[in-house]
Amino acid sequence: MANLMRIFLCFIAITWSSTLVLAYEPSPLQDFCVADFKNPVVVNGFACMDPTTVTAEHFLFRGLHIPGNTSNPLGVFINRPTVLEIPGLNTLGISTVRVDYAPRGVVPPHRHPRAAEVLTVLEGTVLVGFVTSDPENRLISKVLRKGDVFAFPFGLIHFQQNVGYDNAVTIAFLSSQNPGVIAVANAVFGSNPPINDDVLMKAFQVDKSALDKLQAAYN
Repeated sequence: MANLMRIFLCFIAITWSSTLVLAYEPSPLQDFCVADFKNPVVVNGFACMDPTTVTAEHFLFRGLHIPGNTSNPLGVFINRPTVLEIPGLNTLGISTVRVDYAPRGVVPPHRHPRAAEVLTVLEGTVLVGFVTSDPENRLISKVLRKGDVFAFPFGLIHFQQNVGYDNAVTIAFLSSQNPGVIAVANAVFGSNPPINDDVLMKAFQVDKSALDKLQAAYN
């Protein structure tokens, strides 16, 4: 009888726990939650504006069709409207980015800590790729042409380069209102304060003079 009672209590506990899990509501509980940047409440994202004060302007961003200036060392221009530019993206879990590339222009290896990405080539020929996680560290790469679509998995290091002779344009959508960007070289060689030299020399198997040259480009 005691064993039967224990089984019954375990069943009740499991059922009660499952009910708590099923009670979670992952979907939006209202039509929208436009970011209120003036609200002092700290939440994961932004507090909501009074919906009666929301207008179409809160969901609008203009100018994504305008080519950017690629006259810089990387040869790219990145136009990345997030929730900070489109308050209506708050809680929607999506944002977009346009990249203009000069010939040989490159978006260097980077990762988005809060998003996966789907990229489409609008013009040109673009080499893309990402690297799988350790210990495999396998490069998965492809040359894309106009109309091609490529997916970058959540959080993995990836890159793009214009490998054509003319300018290129891509547009991408990311699975976060604020996906974040961690450029590998900038983070490692340009951190503030800097990472200890001994750590970097051992990690990259280089001497101090080589490390100084790498850091000079980011400081």
